[in-house]
Amino acid sequence: MKKIGLLGGMTCESSIEYYKLINEITRKKLGGIHSAESIMVSVDFGNILPWMEAGKWDLVLDKLIRSSLEVEKGGGDFLVICTNTMHKLADQIAEKINIPILNIIDVTAEEIKKKGLSKIGLLGTRFTMVQDFYRKRLEQKHNIEVVIPDKIDISYIHKVIMEELTIGKIVQESKSGYWKIIKKLQQVGAEGIILGCTEIPLLVKQEEGKIPLFDTTSIHASAAVELSLSK
Repeated sequence: MKKIGLLGGMTCESSIEYYKLINEITRKKLGGIHSAESIMVSVDFGNILPWMEAGKWDLVLDKLIRSSLEVEKGGGDFLVICTNTMHKLADQIAEKINIPILNIIDVTAEEIKKKGLSKIGLLGTRFTMVQDFYRKRLEQKHNIEVVIPDKIDISYIHKVIMEELTIGKIVQESKSGYWKIIKKLQQVGAEGIILGCTEIPLLVKQEEGKIPLFDTTSIHASAAVELSLSK
């Protein structure tokens, strides 16, 4: 079993889900009381978010490189960055560490392609939806067309993530708001929806709608277990 290296804390709500899912999937695969071998370095998102909002990504990168090196020193055989947004920096982090990164965008793309879909809606933080790092990788590397919400809906989605989901607050009105946005994306041709923020699956569930939802937290956690158990 390879040791899973987790870079968490962005936020603790999704990091908890990662740890829980990884160990549940490992136990299901191996049986008995098995659990995953892992190490997590968790950062204080309260310090990082102001840098993000101010566009000081150099400071964010420096912090995440140092934390990723801690994961490596702790024996992690590969790195799982437990957040979609920080994959903006994944390639730059990879240049400074000696263990591979299991990229959340790539493993999500593989699940989309397994379902034979080619046009997908993307929900996430404002950074993930507006900046091109996520869309460009899906479009150029995986040939998946991406549609995003309009400006008003982007602001709403981001606000719910930052003011509610990051602190574990689940509001029924926000759930309804998200589903309205999902239906708008479906109307412009989205065949499925990427829940491209690791907190969104806490709010929106597959059983609540018919359009395929790609829960990036679950997909990433499952891929981490597969890689951990691979020979």
